[in-house]
Amino acid sequence: MGAPLEVTEVDLAPPGAGEALVRLRASGLCHSDLNAIDGTAETPCPAVLGHEGAGVVEAVGPGVSLAPGTHVVLSWLPACGECEECRRDLPYLCAPAWAAMGAGVLLDGTPRLSRNGAPIFHYCFVSSFAERAVVPARSCVPIPADVPFEVAALVGCAVTTGTGAVWRTAGVRPGERVCVIGCGGVGMSAVLGAVAVGAAPIVAVDLDEDKLELALSFGATDVVRWTGSADETAERVQAVTGGGVDYAIEATGRAEASRAAFLSTRPHGAAVLVGIPRADAVLSLPAPLIPRTERRVLGSMYGSARPERDLPALLDLYRRGRLPLDRLISARLPLEAIEEGFGALRAASGLRVVLDLDGAGV
Repeated sequence: MGAPLEVTEVDLAPPGAGEALVRLRASGLCHSDLNAIDGTAETPCPAVLGHEGAGVVEAVGPGVSLAPGTHVVLSWLPACGECEECRRDLPYLCAPAWAAMGAGVLLDGTPRLSRNGAPIFHYCFVSSFAERAVVPARSCVPIPADVPFEVAALVGCAVTTGTGAVWRTAGVRPGERVCVIGCGGVGMSAVLGAVAVGAAPIVAVDLDEDKLELALSFGATDVVRWTGSADETAERVQAVTGGGVDYAIEATGRAEASRAAFLSTRPHGAAVLVGIPRADAVLSLPAPLIPRTERRVLGSMYGSARPERDLPALLDLYRRGRLPLDRLISARLPLEAIEEGFGALRAASGLRVVLDLDGAGV
C-alpha cells in the first residue's frame, strides 16, 4: 500500500479455456486504480493494475470463437449469466465474477501472471498497465477497427459508469433535472449522458473552476462551486434549479458529497451514488425526508450496464458525433511515465490520463 508502481518484466502464461491473449494498445488511469494503490480498496498484491483497456486479440484458448486480429475493448466484469444476480438481470452484480475479482485471479481461480515462479495477481481481470494481458473471453467486446483505442479504453469503465448512471440506473428522461457532483472523468461522462438524453437543467458541481468551465462547454446549463459544506452546496443547487433536481449523480465517493446529492433532490428525486467510498465511510441523511418526500438513494455499479450491449452502443454514438468522448482525454503518456499520470490524478488535474501502449514491447 502506497508503494510506487514498478515497470518491470513478468511472466504471462498462455490463455486457457475460455480466455484470450490481448495485445494492449491503450489504458486509462482510473481513481479505482488509485484506491488500490493507497489502500482505500483492499487489493491482493503484488498485482498488475489497470482496468480500462483496449487492444487487439492475439490468441485464444479452447472454446473461444474470437478471431485473432479482432479489436476489442475490455470489460472488467465478465458476468457468468447463470448465478442468481445474472438471472435477475443484474449482470453487473455477478457473484462469481466479483468473487474472482476480489481474489485477484481469473474465472478458474488461478492467475496467469507470475515472476520468478511466484504468482502475481490480476486486477479486475484486465490488468491493463501492461503490454499484454490474458483475460476472460467474456471480457472482450469487439469494436470497429476505426475506433481509437484510447477512446475505447475509457468506454471500458469511466464512460460506461458515468453515462450508465444517467441512462440505466436513473433512467433520466428528457426535461428532467440533473445535477452531477464531481467533474472528473466519470462525472463529466455523466454530464455528457445527461446532455445526450435531453435533461434540463444540468448542474455541474466541483471545487475546481476550470472543471466547471469545461462542464459548461460539455453542455451543462449551470455550475455550482463546492462550498466546503454539503448542506450549503445543496442549497445552491436547489436555488439554481428552482427547488431541486430529479437525479443527483455523485461521482467522488465522499460521504459529504453523497449527502449533498441527496439534499439537492426535490420530492421523489434520487441521489445516484457512483463513487467508491472508503470502507469505513458512513452516510448521514435527514431520515424524515425519506418517507415524507419519497426521496431515494440509488447505488450504481458500472452504470448498471450490460457491457456487450452498452459498450458498442456508446462507441456508435461517438462515431456518429453524438458523444465527444475524445474530449475527456487530458493527457497521453507512455507506460514508463505512469507515476506522472497518477500524480495528475491525485492532484485532480484534468479529466482522464491515457497510457499509449503502442510503443510498449513488440
